[in-house]
Amino acid sequence: MISPNDEVVILLHNGVCGTQGKTGLTLLRYSEASIVAVIDRATAGGSLPELTGIPRSVPIVASVEESLTYKPNVLVIGIALLGGILPEDWYQDIRQAIMAGLSIVNGLHTPLNRDPALQALLKPGQWIWDVRQEPPGLSVGTGQARSLSCLRVLTVGTDMSVGKMSTSLELHRASLQRGLRSHFLASGQTGIMIAGSGIPLDAIRVDFAAGAVEQLVMKAGSDRDILHIEGQGSLLHPSSTATLPLLRGSQPTHLILVHRAGQTHIRNAPHVHIPPLPEVVRLYEAVAVAAGAFALTRVAAIALNTAHLSAQEAQQAIDRVQHETNLPCTDPVRLGAKLLLDAVLA
Repeated sequence: MISPNDEVVILLHNGVCGTQGKTGLTLLRYSEASIVAVIDRATAGGSLPELTGIPRSVPIVASVEESLTYKPNVLVIGIALLGGILPEDWYQDIRQAIMAGLSIVNGLHTPLNRDPALQALLKPGQWIWDVRQEPPGLSVGTGQARSLSCLRVLTVGTDMSVGKMSTSLELHRASLQRGLRSHFLASGQTGIMIAGSGIPLDAIRVDFAAGAVEQLVMKAGSDRDILHIEGQGSLLHPSSTATLPLLRGSQPTHLILVHRAGQTHIRNAPHVHIPPLPEVVRLYEAVAVAAGAFALTRVAAIALNTAHLSAQEAQQAIDRVQHETNLPCTDPVRLGAKLLLDAVLA
């Protein structure tokens, strides 16, 4: 895992202003690690705060060689590439980083630890961490998380990549500030990099997915007031299989619905329409309770992603959603998660 003593550089080619830089940008926003540089040929020399709105003054350089000036010891692959396969020039970047003495954090589906050419370059003390690996000792789900006395807050979404992890992290931060014994439970590679532990749900065989979530929740929940469980996927997305195991494994007491303001269709499946938010709320509550098989679970509030809007437009969008759903609504990244946490604790 990444330790607080590590000096991290993030490989983020075309990701600072692109659509695939979620991992690297989220690390820049939330990781407590010391991030000393970002590698991105497209925006080298630019201002990270001005380009991304993330208040972290980290230099952007064009190459691994330039990043070595800042004396990193860990390189994190910060892009979620389609299919998880590294382009050849990225592979050469990683090879160069290893030869310069850096360890590698890899969140792609393609494992690098099994690559004999990269293994041969590792010196004593260097390592490759393939984050997306199924943990050992898994079993099927049993629904026993309902026996925990702590609150269990699961973020669910109208689509993938709308801000479920950011919402959970902001809720966790707000809970700690409130003096609650809070814990963030990561279910994806970026969350695991930030938290140092968790489960890569999309790398776990579907039969054991609910059991893996249950195991994670049961281990964390015995001495906590509140658990914030990172959501994945969406019940509306035609390719998503992650949301149902999270619902069954965590047995949530509360749901937070996350939506990108103004989005009307699934981003990668434009033929799939996103229903009105009140209908989505009813869908998630109905699936969570399963006609009474499980405990009553309510959507407590709406987290609205307004990153693409001006401050005035964002507030107007928040007001519209709040009126439409009759539920508390805010953008937790932009405005903080206090309103969402108040809705849960109420």
